[in-house]
Amino acid sequence: MQLKDKLAILADAAKYDASCASSGVGKRHSLGKGGIGSTEGMGICHSYTPDGRCVSLLKILLTNFCIYDCAYCVNRVSSNVPRARFATAEVVRLTLEFYKRNYIEGLFLSSGIIRNGDYTMEQLVEVARSLREDHRFAGYVHLKTIPEASPELLAAAGRYADRLSINVELPTEAGLKQLAPQKDAPGIRAAMGELHTRILAARPSKQEAQPKRRRPPRFAPAGQSTQMIVGADAADDRAILVSSDALYRQFRMRRVYYSAFSPIPDASTQLPLLREHRLYQADWLLRFYGFDVKEIVEDVPGQGGMLDLEIDPKLAWALRHPDRFPVDLNTAPREMLLRVPGLGARNVQRIVDSRRQGKLRVADLARLRAPLQKLLPFVVLLDHHPRQRLDDPARLRRELAQAPRQADLFG
Repeated sequence: MQLKDKLAILADAAKYDASCASSGVGKRHSLGKGGIGSTEGMGICHSYTPDGRCVSLLKILLTNFCIYDCAYCVNRVSSNVPRARFATAEVVRLTLEFYKRNYIEGLFLSSGIIRNGDYTMEQLVEVARSLREDHRFAGYVHLKTIPEASPELLAAAGRYADRLSINVELPTEAGLKQLAPQKDAPGIRAAMGELHTRILAARPSKQEAQPKRRRPPRFAPAGQSTQMIVGADAADDRAILVSSDALYRQFRMRRVYYSAFSPIPDASTQLPLLREHRLYQADWLLRFYGFDVKEIVEDVPGQGGMLDLEIDPKLAWALRHPDRFPVDLNTAPREMLLRVPGLGARNVQRIVDSRRQGKLRVADLARLRAPLQKLLPFVVLLDHHPRQRLDDPARLRRELAQAPRQADLFG
């Protein structure tokens, strides 16, 4: 099979893996040191996946052959999709050639399971080793690691990769037993714990500010991430967010990615993608806005542990708690500002900084490019008060919810 044909198959097969963001890695480049590559991304051409994600990595599978038969995976052993496999040298060559042409800023490499976990992991590590040692590649490398691989191989992967990830697959252990019985939930968690321990050990401590102190060996400096399939099993949004919250707390995950399940390849409907979008918004509230799972997914009659698909989770929380509003933007603490619909963390900091110079008005919010329609019903400013708008949350919801519209025939 020609290399071009392999690339077409294995790049397409990798599109279902969402966990390929390159955030979190430090600046590193090869200028003046020999070698090739940089993690700074200058002049890189970004590409867009069919579901809208912007990536600047060569995102491929080593192979889409797999000995497992996970019901939710298009590359399962019982699937009749076309198969292909790269040699490790071919992946190295593609990465270097694509980088030299400014198509990418690094490599995201995953794989189906060939023979067993150790054999597959050896192949993935060899690609990263060759890039780093043989070609002195200083660009970004993200390896999808195999949970059943030996600790020695996981350790080797961390020495060469900027980020490692192990898929948790599904939100609950029951769902994993049902849809992927060949995979082991405790084994996945144990592998995540192994990576977490090594990542912590590699981080310099405060005492290492002393110049004579030797720094620990590099190990996955951008941390680890994971991905879970949404909609393949019966887990509701509450169960998904509880699982994500536990992963953040136990393993300090950099990101939990959500991938909407579609039973028919390339036929994702609006509903699962919208659910995925709402879960990402809720995930952001957990990580950066001081919310907990119980606040985001409260016991609302008729919702059954699911997020509201019509409005975002922060707006839904505010409408359930009109007694907490309106918030005076000139006096409220930062923690409460973060709970105001329409205010992101960056604008909250700008408001805190600006109000030291004087009282804020509506015009000041307009200069911040804040969404005034969503924001003004919940805040008090020097020249604005929402009056009785919060007395009828149902009416306010109808005003703020995006109305359905007919799709453009030619758009």
